[in-house]
Amino acid sequence: MSGEKNTGGKEKISGYGMGRADTVMSVDEVAKEAEKIASNAPDMEELLRLAGGEAFLSIEKLRAGYGRMEILHDLDLMIGKGQSLCLIGPNGAGKSTILHSIFGFTNIFSGVIRIGEKDVTAMKPNQKLVEAGVAYILQDNSVFPDMTVEENLWMGGFLKNRPDEARQAAEQVFEKYPRLAARRKQPARVLSGGERRLLEISRALVMQPEVLLVDEPSIGLEPRFIDMVFEILEDLQKTEGKTIIMVEQNAKKGLQFADIGYVLVSGQLAKAGPGDELLEDPEVGRLFLGG
Repeated sequence: MSGEKNTGGKEKISGYGMGRADTVMSVDEVAKEAEKIASNAPDMEELLRLAGGEAFLSIEKLRAGYGRMEILHDLDLMIGKGQSLCLIGPNGAGKSTILHSIFGFTNIFSGVIRIGEKDVTAMKPNQKLVEAGVAYILQDNSVFPDMTVEENLWMGGFLKNRPDEARQAAEQVFEKYPRLAARRKQPARVLSGGERRLLEISRALVMQPEVLLVDEPSIGLEPRFIDMVFEILEDLQKTEGKTIIMVEQNAKKGLQFADIGYVLVSGQLAKAGPGDELLEDPEVGRLFLGG
């Protein structure tokens, strides 16, 4: 925590670690400051405008959490087909809980989640994958290290009970990404961090989703691999028309990428706008971008 002393007698600062030393704020300070900007939270009309006038994926008045603990409080969200949305906010704001709720990993107390005209609120994760075309790219390393790169890709198709289609889709992945093709018969444990992330994204693509939920795509990666991952995500959105909702610890990188940015505070939507406009917002910059 901010103010903790180390053995050398110097102040040890923890928090987001961005900006000059005299501007670094603790996580608690960021959360308190962020709550102040929530007084002008956007309404549904504004969210629909940001979604291009027609929401492909929408969340209305969602209350959700884990066990009996409610994390999200009457949360609204809208994103148009083929758009990208980046969720930012202080630790514990509920960003990953939104992804978990869309995919079916939380307890839903009330509210509705729709994809297209389909109410997917109560669907299990495998149903959402098969029936609603939602794939989740986890934050944690989720490759099977002792299986080959090729076998890891096939797993995406087995999850949909379509192994033949999986093999065909894997070949398309290898055509698109020579980096993986060169290692197709090698165990996944030999891949670099960036290559593992590429494999995780590619395995999701084998499932042929319409919606990609991406949790911390840059976490643990070197800068050159971070750029590669975001280039891949941009290609998936712009070329293949995927709808992408992401949580990204590097708020600047996430907002540079995304069409829309949402700022979350204490499980509620505090601010929303085009990604490039939020990048220029002085309050967002001071709290999350180190400026």
